[in-house]
Amino acid sequence: MNIELRQLRYFATVAEELHFGRAAERLHMTQPPLSQAIAALEDQLGTPLFLRNRRQVALTPAGAALLPEARRMLAQAAELPELVRRAAAGETGRLSLAFVTSADYSVLPPFLLRYRQAYPLVQITLQEATSDVQVDDLLHQRLDAGLLIPPLPDKALAELDYLKVLEEPLILCIPAGLLQADGPVRLQDVPRLPLVIFPRPISPALHDAILSCFRAAGITPDIGQEAIQMQTIVSLVSAGMGLALVPQSVSNLMRPGVEYRALADPTPLVETGLSWRRDNPSPVLRGFIELLRKN
Repeated sequence: MNIELRQLRYFATVAEELHFGRAAERLHMTQPPLSQAIAALEDQLGTPLFLRNRRQVALTPAGAALLPEARRMLAQAAELPELVRRAAAGETGRLSLAFVTSADYSVLPPFLLRYRQAYPLVQITLQEATSDVQVDDLLHQRLDAGLLIPPLPDKALAELDYLKVLEEPLILCIPAGLLQADGPVRLQDVPRLPLVIFPRPISPALHDAILSCFRAAGITPDIGQEAIQMQTIVSLVSAGMGLALVPQSVSNLMRPGVEYRALADPTPLVETGLSWRRDNPSPVLRGFIELLRKN
């Protein structure tokens, strides 16, 4: 059974006026075609919707039950053009976003606040993941976008796009109380402790940047622990398991027993950026990227 919106509009108008003549005037039509349309709807439904006599028109119980549903369906139909416009403009929909831990302490919170203000109807699914996991999820279309640490692997260059978002220096993360002077420190003046570091297969750029700082200082570090999350690295440092070099934004992660210090010598800049499939047609993703470019 296919009931047209036109039929529901005719029915609702007659139900509101309880007069076929006035209803016809509202609908900018003559009364006979309106009466015929209502009769056809009643035949289609198999029950009268109106009680008619020469003095009045009244809703039957079936008509009274249909009226609120007809109004709801007409209201939803009226909203469809705006719904479609919002979807095409990226103002509604879903976005799945992954991020490396350091982004959670730098660009992610303020940008999500701006995005939520600009696109309050978009539903965002967030997940923390290392860069290698994000690349795999992007390639297999399990993710819309990821805040990760470049470079992208060669296998991904043909399918993924990338936008640089942040560059920041490395800083020292060390158990509290081991440094005598305040201010920036040289690695040569830091107590020799085991190094807590990201495994190279997980984040080769960050791993190599950290080791290059020690090479520049003429130091060969003793790698004591490897961990794939910044929280874990900082927790291991707080437990006295060693020291670490971390992106500057990680200093926003406060742990008892940990001290952060700038390095006196220049350090490589650690980059964070957004990656996404270039064949992803999502208007929501497009709006997300455009706002991030303005950040």
